[in-house]
Amino acid sequence: MTRLNRRLVLTGAAAALAVPSVAAASAAAPRIVPLAGQVPAGQIHVVPSEFALYWTLPGREAVKYDVGVAPRDRWMPGTYLIRRKAEWPRWTPTPAMIRRDPDKYGPYAGGMPGGGMNPLGARALYLYENGRDTYLRIHGSPDNSGIGRRVSNGCVRMTNDDVRDLYARVPTDTIVVLHA
Repeated sequence: MTRLNRRLVLTGAAAALAVPSVAAASAAAPRIVPLAGQVPAGQIHVVPSEFALYWTLPGREAVKYDVGVAPRDRWMPGTYLIRRKAEWPRWTPTPAMIRRDPDKYGPYAGGMPGGGMNPLGARALYLYENGRDTYLRIHGSPDNSGIGRRVSNGCVRMTNDDVRDLYARVPTDTIVVLHA
């Protein structure tokens, strides 16, 4: 093999190795996508089969975020309102979480201050139905391994960077649709 051919092969191999990591990084970044139907701007739609959250924009577009969702038996499709937003929120496991796994959640029954390894991450959007807190959240996470998976206890999980971005865009009283 000549020197030029070897250089071309090595350059080609390096480029081939670089493409998956670039593609993987851009796949997780929020991106503007077209919407197929007529959806009002200023809503959140979460589609669990796509592990995607859409913040709808004017002109039949949306910002798409990759998310983690709850297993089917804990997923609660419906229409909700964001009535509260919090930065570095305090987290308290629900009674159902403590019943399901007392060893894991029992020590936090009194709550955990925001920051660090708090499961709600950097921001949380609180979902209400008929004026009542549902205990469902759209929140960040200190652990991104749950993005693209069904691992949460009912909430929509985002990376901390993504939830900061969404939090800055979304006002209270925003409609949230959790699709089946």
